[in-house]
Order: sequence, then C-alpha cells, then structure tokens
Amino acid sequence: MGTSESINSYTRLQPFIEIMDCTLRDGEQTSGVSFLPHEKLMIARVLLRDVNVDRIEVASARVSEGEKDAVSMICRYAQQHGMLNRVEVLGFVDGGKSVNWIADTGCKVVNLLAKGSEKHCCGQLHKSVDDHVADILECVKMAEDKGMTVNLYLEDWSNGMKDSPHYIYAMLDALTKTSIRRIMLPDTLGILNPLQVIEYMRKMQKRYPDAHFDFHAHNDYDLAVSNSLAAVLSGCKGLHVTVNGLGERCGNASLSSVQVILKDQFHAKTNIHEDRLNEISRLVEGYSGIAVAPNQPVIGENVFTQVAGVHADGDSKAGLYYNALKPERFGRKREYALGKNSGRANIAKNLEELGLVLTPEQTQRVTRRITELGDRKEIVTQEDLPFIVSDVLKHDVPEEKIKLVSYMVSTAYGLKPLASIKVEIGGRQYEADSTGDGQYDAFVKALRKIYKDNLGRTFPVLANYAVSIPPGGRTDALVQTVISWHNGDKVIRTRGLDADQTEAAIKATIKMLNIFEAQN
Repeated sequence: MGTSESINSYTRLQPFIEIMDCTLRDGEQTSGVSFLPHEKLMIARVLLRDVNVDRIEVASARVSEGEKDAVSMICRYAQQHGMLNRVEVLGFVDGGKSVNWIADTGCKVVNLLAKGSEKHCCGQLHKSVDDHVADILECVKMAEDKGMTVNLYLEDWSNGMKDSPHYIYAMLDALTKTSIRRIMLPDTLGILNPLQVIEYMRKMQKRYPDAHFDFHAHNDYDLAVSNSLAAVLSGCKGLHVTVNGLGERCGNASLSSVQVILKDQFHAKTNIHEDRLNEISRLVEGYSGIAVAPNQPVIGENVFTQVAGVHADGDSKAGLYYNALKPERFGRKREYALGKNSGRANIAKNLEELGLVLTPEQTQRVTRRITELGDRKEIVTQEDLPFIVSDVLKHDVPEEKIKLVSYMVSTAYGLKPLASIKVEIGGRQYEADSTGDGQYDAFVKALRKIYKDNLGRTFPVLANYAVSIPPGGRTDALVQTVISWHNGDKVIRTRGLDADQTEAAIKATIKMLNIFEAQN
C-alpha cells in the first residue's frame, strides 16, 4: 500500500491516540531545567485535570530524595482525584531497586528502561539478550507482586532496528507474552526520518499485531513531530510529547504541535483540551525559564498576529487569511500588529476593538503616525492607540483622567530607593512617599498607597516588565519599556519611551492607569 493510500485509509478510520506527556521527566533533562517539587505538582495538576493528557511520566527512579518527595506529592493528588493510574515513573533493570523506590512513592505504573539495541546491551551491560530478558522478567515479577503495571522502554530502538533487528525480535518474542502493557519505542538519539519510522513501525506491527506500541521522538533533525505522525500512520497507538518541546539536546515532540496535526491533518481523536494548551505552555515556560520562540506554532506570542495590512483587509472580507488554527480554539485571540506594514486595515481592526470610531481622514493620519514610529523601529501596542490618536488629532479622544503632576526618585548607597509623587486623579491631587527595591518599585508602591489609602481601590497586578533598546538602536539611544498588568481577567500592555529607563517605565505606568480608569 502506498503512502497516499495509507493516509486516506487512516483518515477514514479516525483512530484514538493516547498521549503521554514526559515534561516532568524527559523535559527536565533540558540543560539548565530543574523543577522544584511544588512546581512539578502544579504542572502535573494542569496536565491531568485541565489539559487532560492520558498519562504523565513524572520522574526517574532513585534520582534524589527531593525527586521522591515530588513523586509522592503528585501521587497523593492523583489518588485523591482518581487519576493514580495515569501517573508513571521511569525505572531501571536493577534487581528491583527501582521498583521498590517507585512503590514507596505510591505510584502504580513502572516504565521499565531496557536496552533496545544489541550494541547497548553488549556494550553497556556486557550481557546476552537471554540474560537481559531474564533480568527484565525478574523486575516485571517484582512489580506484579506489588500490584503495579509495567510498560517497557526499548532504549535506542531506532538504532536497534537499523543494526540489529534480530536482537529486538528475540527480546519481544519473549516479552510480549508477559503482562507488560505497553512497548515504548524511543528514537533515543533522534536519528530517524518519517520514511524509516513507517518502515520500522510496520515491521513491529506485522510481527506483534496485538501489542500496544508507543513512539517516543527526539528532535535532533527537527523531525520529532513528523516522525510521531509517521508512527501513528503506521499503527502506533500512543505518542510521547513534552510541553514546549522541552527535552535533552534539541528536545522532544511538542504537545501542542502533535495535537493540532493529529486532529487537523489526520482527523485522529485524542482527549486533549486544546483551549488549555496555551495555559500549560506559559506555566512551563515560567517554571523552566526556557522562553517559547515567538513564532512557535500554536503557542508562540506572534502566531496569531497579522502584520501585513493586506491580511487584515482580507480577514474583514470573509476571513480570506484564516486557516483551521483559529486562536479562539486555544483560548487566545487574533491580533493585528501596529507598525510600518500595518496599513489602514490593521489600524481599523485595532480601533474597532477599542471602540474608537474615526473618520477615514483621521484613520489615515493615525496610520501615517504609526508608520513613522515603525520606521524608527519603535514598538506600538494596541493600548498605545488612544494616546497616538490624542497626539495626532488633539480632540475627540478620551480625557486623560490621571496626570502625573510631579515626582522625585532617589537612590543612595546603603539605603533603599525613595519615591515621592504627586498625581491628579479626577481633578483632585494626591501625594505619597514610599521606599522600594528599586526606583521604579518605589514609584509603584507610592501609587499603590494612594489607591489603597486615599481611594480605597485595588491596583492592577504587575505581570511582566521588559526593557530594551529599540532594534537597530545604540547603547546611548532611547530605552523602551513594555509593561503588562493584570486587571481581573484583562491584560493591559503599555509602552514608554525615554532616554531614562525609570522615566520610560513611569510613562508606561501612567498610560496603564488611564486605561485602567477607562475600564472601571
């Protein structure tokens, strides 16, 4: 059967694919990444409860006491919510030491790591295939006696199929007759391409038609997602993924990418809740410290942002530039970038979202100003628009309800920075002083005092603070500060530009407060 015929046959079947997330085990092998126990618990909760992956692999056995505590915490949570059978731990063929370690945590599923190539078996273990199988069976028996389920990893399976398939067949001829539930096939060194995956997986399926095979991809050739889909096309029943594609070296197959291609390209079924993919991505990004690339499909910051004005115009005319990856599907929304390529259609889309209605001539003038800013390589956000409109038109714009009358910030060696401010809110002036961990922190704390003590109101929560030199600028050029705030379930993002970093941040904050006042 040809590849095209296979794809057509596959899409008609609409099979169910089991998804196992390995972020807390394989993903933690990313250079520089180490999750604290409570961070592991938070990630596990979201993966199981909200994203609804079928299984999670949370650790390797016998790593440390801290790791044992983390697994125990996750298992207690899973037990309380009837999900303990979805939590798994990697164990080793070590005479039962791993099985005992895993049993002590309360976990009920062991993913036993065996050698999947003759080279590994002889070179590392110095054992024959029969001896290795005997050691595996001993561990399986110990796990069974403790009421545990066993899955089996064939480490370096990809090289095993290339160089020593007779070795793999000798192992599985014996092990597929046992209680082992899943045979998990890793491309440990990320060496395969999709055609090889199809060839090898079909050989496995033909020889062992009743076995449940999982495929575990690595991304060394940027083929982890493609190889995962090739495995599914060839009859594989489960895939291993990580959030944001974390993993050793070049990482693993990304959960979000695998999910959308399975659903949209092959019409496969999974249990994944797509509207929570962005949430888990942001959580893991924060805990891992590994930033998601802006152009990463589905979860990148820029993937639902139209830059070219012609695209915004097309979106207004029957969605000419839409595809199946609609942002609402993932709990996000489409945005239209503001810059030199925006054009009137982009500007109009942003003005419409803000509820600002301008004449065509006014829109053209605003567009011209944004283009000028873009030529200077300055960032323009949607929240800047009312102020750009105000600056350009000088009329018919929202009144500035909050004004910074005066302020003083100072710092001295050995003392905390101090801020003294005077602001006008609704025509009335207020003053406050405060210290902080930095000049800007002192300024914000003084503002919070006014809101709490004088106005009896809440103040938005700082979400993100980014300082940079405009692209193409010099070290003595202007500094731009982009600040994000949470106001309930809304996010306010404003930008300030000045030669002084603190002044730029203060400008962005006053902009934010005027937007905040308009929303309340």
